[in-house]
Amino acid sequence: MQRYFIELSYDGTTYHGWQIQPNAFTVQECLDKALSVYFRQPIVTMGCGRTDSGVHATQFYAHFDLNNEFPAVEGKPVVKVPVPLNAVTGINSLLPYQISVKRVFEVDKEAHARFAATERAYHYHIHFHKDPFKLNRSWLYKGKLDMGAMNEAAKLLLAHTDFSCFSKSHTQTFTNNCKVVEAFFQEKGEGLLFTIRADRFLRNMVRAIVGTLVLVGKNELNLQQFQEILESKNRSSAGQSVPACGLYLVSVVYPFVK
Repeated sequence: MQRYFIELSYDGTTYHGWQIQPNAFTVQECLDKALSVYFRQPIVTMGCGRTDSGVHATQFYAHFDLNNEFPAVEGKPVVKVPVPLNAVTGINSLLPYQISVKRVFEVDKEAHARFAATERAYHYHIHFHKDPFKLNRSWLYKGKLDMGAMNEAAKLLLAHTDFSCFSKSHTQTFTNNCKVVEAFFQEKGEGLLFTIRADRFLRNMVRAIVGTLVLVGKNELNLQQFQEILESKNRSSAGQSVPACGLYLVSVVYPFVK
C-alpha cells in the first residue's frame, strides 16, 4: 500500500462538515466515493481536521492508502503503477462543483494529514451591508465594531495556552492547549477579515474567539474582562459562536510539503 496526500478546496455551504456522519452528507463521504470509483478500489481518506457544517476550505489536505501494484505473474516481479498525471482531472470529473482537487502526490508511509501538520490558519469574513454575492460566504453584521479594540484583545491570545473557554464541550481531545502565533483584524472592502494562525485548533474555537472579540468591538467587554475569560477555562464565560458561513480554513503547513 502506498500513501498519498490529496490537496483540495471546497464550499461547505451544502455539506454537514468534512467528517463522515450517519444520515448527513459530508465532504469526506463525497470525496471517498469519487476516489473509490476512480481508483477502482475502496478508498478511505483521513482529513487534516474537522470543519463544521457550512464552513469552507480554500486549502485542505487528506491522506489515503492505495494499492497501486500488480502482483507477480509467472515469475515476473511486482509492478508498481504510478498515479496518472491526469488523476486530478479524472477525480474532479467525479466530484460536484463545490469540491475541487488541486493535486495528488506520493508521501512517506508514515505521513499523516492530521498529526503531521505543524500549523493551520483560518480566515473569518464579516461584512456590514447586505450583499447577495456574500450570501453563505461571509457574516452580515448590522452594527459598528471597534477594530482597534478587537485587535488589542486579539493580542492577548498570543500569550495564552489553554483555550478551554473557546472549545466545544465533550470533545475527544487530550489537551486544550494551542499555540496561537498570529491573530488580527484588518479592513477588507466594506468589511473586516480576521486572520488567526496556530499549531492546532479546538472544535468551534475560531468561531467562539470571533464571537467574543465582537463583544469587545461592541464595547460590551473590555481587555481585562477578555483576559478573565481566557483564564476562566469556562466556555460559558465566552461569547456566542459566530455563524459558520464566514469561516474558511486557508492554510495547512507540513514540513515535507511545498
